[in-house]
Amino acid sequence: MTVIVGYVVAFGCIFGVYVVHGGNVQVILTALPFEMVTIFGGALGAFAVNNQPKVIKATLALLPTVIKGSIYTKDRYLELLAMLFEVLQKARKEGLMAIEKDVENPHESAIFKKYPNVGHDHHVLEFTTDYLRMMVSGNLNAHEIESIMDAEIETHHEEAHAPVAALNRLAGALPAFGIVAAVLGVVNTMGSVGQPPAVLGGMIASALVGTFLGILLAYGLVEPLAGVLDQKSQDAAKEFICIKTTLLASMQGYNPATAIEFGRKVLFSTERPTFSELETHVKGKK
Repeated sequence: MTVIVGYVVAFGCIFGVYVVHGGNVQVILTALPFEMVTIFGGALGAFAVNNQPKVIKATLALLPTVIKGSIYTKDRYLELLAMLFEVLQKARKEGLMAIEKDVENPHESAIFKKYPNVGHDHHVLEFTTDYLRMMVSGNLNAHEIESIMDAEIETHHEEAHAPVAALNRLAGALPAFGIVAAVLGVVNTMGSVGQPPAVLGGMIASALVGTFLGILLAYGLVEPLAGVLDQKSQDAAKEFICIKTTLLASMQGYNPATAIEFGRKVLFSTERPTFSELETHVKGKK
């Protein structure tokens, strides 16, 4: 919703002030279809050349998410930490081998089924169970697992950042394609120098619309999309860091209640539950 409101405010103010100062909207509307095809067609073609198919696919898949609120809320983190607490508590009371079935068949696990928001998230489930499996095997120490976790989180960050970088490159190209459209308009105008001044003025105005649109689309449309997607990718990475911190604390001998407190402390302050909120939630899930 915020994204839509932001676009309405931005474009409303830009075109509103133009109209209030006596601007002729008809000039823009007349040139708009041709300039848009030139600018966006050229930019999208370059976008396709500039990115691998997997990056294009990931970008297209992420675009619809910009108008949705973040899924990484306080409630989600409460559920995540409660789930980790229950798994670690079972391992502490009954031994690590007691969670082997939960780890090997998470979709059949009563614990993971109890927490649908995070228990049904493929990425969270895979990340958590992979490292619980390593803990069960007992062949790696905490430092080795931490190194592997860091490498996986870094890989996840790079993958999540690829669409952001692609959109930033697209935003950087749009003003240049706007200039291309404007130059073509000027070339067309120069070929009609015999026309009356009123006609030439209209043709020059249409040509300048290209430069205007290129800059507006770059910094008013595409670059803000890249910014919000970058922030969403940081939120996703923070969830993995929370899981990592909790599991490592458990491996180093801390009890489950203390381990999830480690995980709670690494969360962003805007979504971080308080100690009392987490304690109450965990107790309520028992």
